[in-house]
Amino acid sequence: MAQATDPARSGPATLSDVARLAGVSLATASKALNGRAQVREETRQRVVEAAERLSFRPNQLARGLLAGRTGTVGLLTSDLEGRFSIPILMGAEDAFGAGAVAVFLCDARGDAIREQHHVRALLGRRVDGLIVVGSRTDPRPSLGSELPVPVVYAYAPSEDPADLSIVPDSVGAGRLAVDHLLACGRTRIAHITGDPGYLAARERAEGAGAALDDAGLALVGEPRFGVWSEGWGRAATAMLLDRHPDVDAVLCGSDQIARGVMDVLRERGHRVPEDVAVMGFDNWQVLTSASRPPLTSVDMNLEQVGRAAAQALFGAIAGTRRSGVESQPGRVVIRGSTAALS
Repeated sequence: MAQATDPARSGPATLSDVARLAGVSLATASKALNGRAQVREETRQRVVEAAERLSFRPNQLARGLLAGRTGTVGLLTSDLEGRFSIPILMGAEDAFGAGAVAVFLCDARGDAIREQHHVRALLGRRVDGLIVVGSRTDPRPSLGSELPVPVVYAYAPSEDPADLSIVPDSVGAGRLAVDHLLACGRTRIAHITGDPGYLAARERAEGAGAALDDAGLALVGEPRFGVWSEGWGRAATAMLLDRHPDVDAVLCGSDQIARGVMDVLRERGHRVPEDVAVMGFDNWQVLTSASRPPLTSVDMNLEQVGRAAAQALFGAIAGTRRSGVESQPGRVVIRGSTAALS
């Protein structure tokens, strides 16, 4: 009798063990644990207590297969070490919910062959869908339309307009930045940015130029494209001040560049922000908070990009598929480099 109430076993408890301990059939135990209405309350309680005594955990994969779902998704990134992909992944996992969905994370490291290997492995695990996260905002090749599960692209849009891509609004971010500088009373605004081979650099410059045009103004000189570094910020600022000493604001394509810009402005005797306002992009906390004064920056809201991608994937899994490129707005985080804050 003792064995019937506390069966000795070497492995995890099964539904059969629960049914045996509760004194019910296998079908009744299954209905009780799944909340079916056909089971009397006292029977359900007896089954639940038996499951607790045996530390029984339902086989989520088996239950998901019965419903056509496994409760798992794949997150495929090209740059797990990059600071842009990580916030997107965090936002996606936040939307999936703690424990509600199991996430398989794979890093392709920018290698197309490795990426295909990971896709096959994820499909072999019968994931319900995939989110593909790029390392930059330039369009990337599609995984194709023949995959058996929905795919959502985040940060780097798919080249195929039939796919759904969720990206940050870089053009709008450029507009936001200039609008802030104009609101601070600046009219002689220069733009120092990074590699023109990056779509984000070109689109931010495009948005900045459009906002100035709307205000009846123009950039001081042409956008100065270079590299994403403090060194380039210093070199470009020295050239800018030699040609345009009356500049009253510098919009920088990244926070690294902005740090270099402020170094040279201090060396040349310009006060920030009293004489020249300085603004960055990406809101990289380690740079913005350590700057003197703290750096105003445009936050590209990458966690929201990840959340929106996860929500879109949920919809696609449920049968509501979208296509095209959808952008998420950024926001200006105001600090002391553009406005004297008390």
